[in-house]
Amino acid sequence: MKFPYIKTENEISKIEKSCRIVAETLTLIGKYMVAGTETMEIDRIAEDFILSKGAKPAFKGYVVDGKKFPYTLCISINDEVVHGMPGRRKLEEGQIASIDCGAELDGYFGDSAVTYAVGNVTEEKLRLMSTTQEALMLGIEKAVSKNKVYDISRAIQEFVEGKGYSVTRELVGHGIGKNLHEEPPVPNFVPPLLHRSKYPNIKLEKGMALAIEPMVHQGTKFVKTEADGWTVRTVDGKPAAHFEHTVIVDDNYPLILTVRD
Repeated sequence: MKFPYIKTENEISKIEKSCRIVAETLTLIGKYMVAGTETMEIDRIAEDFILSKGAKPAFKGYVVDGKKFPYTLCISINDEVVHGMPGRRKLEEGQIASIDCGAELDGYFGDSAVTYAVGNVTEEKLRLMSTTQEALMLGIEKAVSKNKVYDISRAIQEFVEGKGYSVTRELVGHGIGKNLHEEPPVPNFVPPLLHRSKYPNIKLEKGMALAIEPMVHQGTKFVKTEADGWTVRTVDGKPAAHFEHTVIVDDNYPLILTVRD
C-alpha cells in the first residue's frame, strides 16, 4: 500500500501545473508592488490572472473555524506576519509586504509566498527579508528522503535565531496536493517534547509534496490575531517576512515547483 503522503508522477505533474500558475501570478504582481497601489487592486489582478489560466484562487472562500477568507491573496504589510487582508489601503514607500498566493487546477493545489520591498526600505528590513529567504532555501535542502521533518525545522530555526531573529510558533508549513493543507505539518522550529505529538517527526520519503514557509520576526516570536479573525501580526510591532515554496521530496535534492522567473 502506498504511503499516504506520497504522490504519484501524475499527481506531481498536476501539482506542478498549479504551482506554475502561482509562480507566474507572484511574478506578475511584483510589477505592482510600488507606493500608491491599492492592495485590493493587487488582489484583483491576481484573481483575474489565475482565472485566465483556467484555475481557481485557492484561498478565496477557504474556511477556518467557521470563518471564510474572502480574497485571492494574503497581503501582509510590515508587522503583519500572515493572512493580511486586501482592502482600500495603499502601499507606502519603505514598507515590506508579504504576498501569499495559492491556486487550484484540476483538483490539485500550489502554494507560494514572497516578501516584496516597496521602494527603498531600511537595511534592517532588507536583512530580515534576505535571512528569511535564505532560511527557506536551507530548509528546502533538508527535504530529502534520508531526513525527517525536524531536519527542515532545525535548519530554519538555527539559521534564523543565529541571526538574532525569531520564528512564528503558531503557524507552520504543511503537506499539499488534493488539499491546500495536508499532512504532515512542517514547523519552522523543533517543537518542545510536550508538543511533538502535534508536529510528529515523520520520515521524509521521495514523492512527498511539502509547502515549506518560514515566517520570521525582527523581534520576539509572539503574535496576535486581529479583530478580523485572520490578520496575524507581531505583538511588539516589529516587521516580519514570509517566503514559501512548494517542493517535492527527492533522494538528493528536492524539486522546487514554485520557482519564479
